[in-house]
Amino acid sequence: MSDKRIHPETGQELHRDVRQQTVAFGSLSRTIDVPGWYPDGDGDALFVGTDLHGSNNAFKELRSEYGGHVKAVRKARGLTQEEAGRIVGGGRRAFQKYESGKTPPSEAAVGLIEVLAKHPEALATLRDVRAKMVTVTASTTGKKKTAEQKQLVRTRGRRVRMKAAKARA
Repeated sequence: MSDKRIHPETGQELHRDVRQQTVAFGSLSRTIDVPGWYPDGDGDALFVGTDLHGSNNAFKELRSEYGGHVKAVRKARGLTQEEAGRIVGGGRRAFQKYESGKTPPSEAAVGLIEVLAKHPEALATLRDVRAKMVTVTASTTGKKKTAEQKQLVRTRGRRVRMKAAKARA
C-alpha cells in the first residue's frame, strides 16, 4: 500500500496517520486514536472500514454508559420514567429509550438531565414549570388537558376518563 493518496474531491495529498478524535454521547465524551488518511494541517480525511472500528466501539460504550447515567439520575431524584419524561420532555417511552441507550436525548433533554444530576433542588422548579405549561396549554387551546383530567380510573374493569372537568362546570 502506498504511503500517499490524493483526496478525490479536494485534490490534497493525504498521508497515513493516527489522530485523536472526540466521540460523544449525551454529556459523556471520550478521546480516541483514529487511524486514517489525513492531509497536512486541517482538511477532509479518508477512512477505510477498519479505521472506524475504534470510534464505533467507543460510541456504543458511551451510549450504554449514558443510559445508566440517565437511570441513576432519575432514581436518585425519586422519579418514575413517566414523571421524568414529563419533566425532561419526550414522555415515558422516550425516557425508556434514553435509559436503554437506544436513543440519545436531545441537547435540551441532556441539559435538563445534567441540571437534575448536579442540582437536586431544581426538581421542584422543573415540576412547577411543567405543571404550569400543561395548565396554560389546556386553558388556551382546549386540546391538552391537565394531569388530573388525564388520570384514568378503573371502573368495573374498564378504563374511563375522569369527568373532573364536567363536575367543576
